[in-house]
Amino acid sequence: MAARFTPEMKATHTILVPDMLPIHFKLLISILSHYGYHCELLQTASRAVVDEGLKNVHNDTCYPALLVIGQFMEALKSGRYDPDKTALLITQTGGGCRASNYIHLLRKAIEKQFPQVPVISLNFSGLEKDPKSGFQLTASIFLQFLYAVLYGDLLMTIANQCRPYEVRKGDTDRVLQKWQTKLEQAFANGSYRKIKQLYTAILNDFAAIARTQRNKVRVGIVGEIYVKYSPLANNHLEDYLLSEGCEPVIPSLLEFVMYCAVSTAVDSKLYHHLSKKAVVNGLGYRLIYAMQKQQIRIIRQHGAFDPPHDFEHLRHYADKFISQGVSMGEGWLITAEMAALVESGTENIICTQPFGCLPNHIVAKGMMRVIKQAYPNANITAIDYDPGATKVNQENRVKLMLANARKPEIA
Repeated sequence: MAARFTPEMKATHTILVPDMLPIHFKLLISILSHYGYHCELLQTASRAVVDEGLKNVHNDTCYPALLVIGQFMEALKSGRYDPDKTALLITQTGGGCRASNYIHLLRKAIEKQFPQVPVISLNFSGLEKDPKSGFQLTASIFLQFLYAVLYGDLLMTIANQCRPYEVRKGDTDRVLQKWQTKLEQAFANGSYRKIKQLYTAILNDFAAIARTQRNKVRVGIVGEIYVKYSPLANNHLEDYLLSEGCEPVIPSLLEFVMYCAVSTAVDSKLYHHLSKKAVVNGLGYRLIYAMQKQQIRIIRQHGAFDPPHDFEHLRHYADKFISQGVSMGEGWLITAEMAALVESGTENIICTQPFGCLPNHIVAKGMMRVIKQAYPNANITAIDYDPGATKVNQENRVKLMLANARKPEIA
């Protein structure tokens, strides 16, 4: 039987968290620390992570699962942590893909070598209910998590619009670190709710960075959520694009949160069955969407940066190409993000394709031709990520895409 995270462990155990979005996850961890949980973000990116994943997960399992479980196993075997005082935290969204099933693969991987290590499920869909668990998600934590996602998206979005153009290298990262620290303090003292003042102050600080004219090739990054965001999974794709003189454009995490919330309501309508979960998620969606609209409005009023995509506009783009009932994995969201990027001027798009992610291949690679027919200037390429894919081959495919993107400049 799998080990449980008991209330007593809250005071004695370090909870390891796999990295996906460094900005967002650092804020989330800081929130948990205020509730007495000692969490640590794993940022190991060595080949040992892949090797441990291959040893402990069936090789037909998707690449994101292999990396997440490999990162956990590498940490437990490294000697950096005492297995008797360590727990693992993994997210579950309630869908039929990676975000729900990793936890069972992880428990199977550790049960023989580290049976004393509990695995905690972080989910808002009631997948694992344990009223006696030492890890409880309260309404207060959920609300602060939502604010953390909003602030994380804002920092990620405007930092990507500054970093390629900064006159003094490192200015953007210095301002980013400043606000990372300030926001952690804001969550500690409760001032995180002053969202308008904090948004404006963040925008002003980034706008004050000395920058050159914004004229570089913009490259959107879409695909499976983990590989799209995680530097470990995509071989530091964002850094590579910067080194090639490009501006990375990455959709916000909040889009995926709203996609998960609205999918239940869509299914309820399609199958003519109104459940309590659909009603709750529908109310949650309206709250989250209102908060996104507020953020977009403040960014537009400020005028220095481009805001994230309006989620209802994304749904409109999806309806042009695919049913919103296609909600397995990232579902229709990938198709909608590609269309929205092209419509907003980011015609060059990299679709990150992890091995074993069938939904992603259908709604991304499978929809590329249709999107290119609708938008002849769209320059979309799929990059495969798996244990055997070399970084050189991936970068060569990116270079080929960039060569196509720069043809008008050459002409």
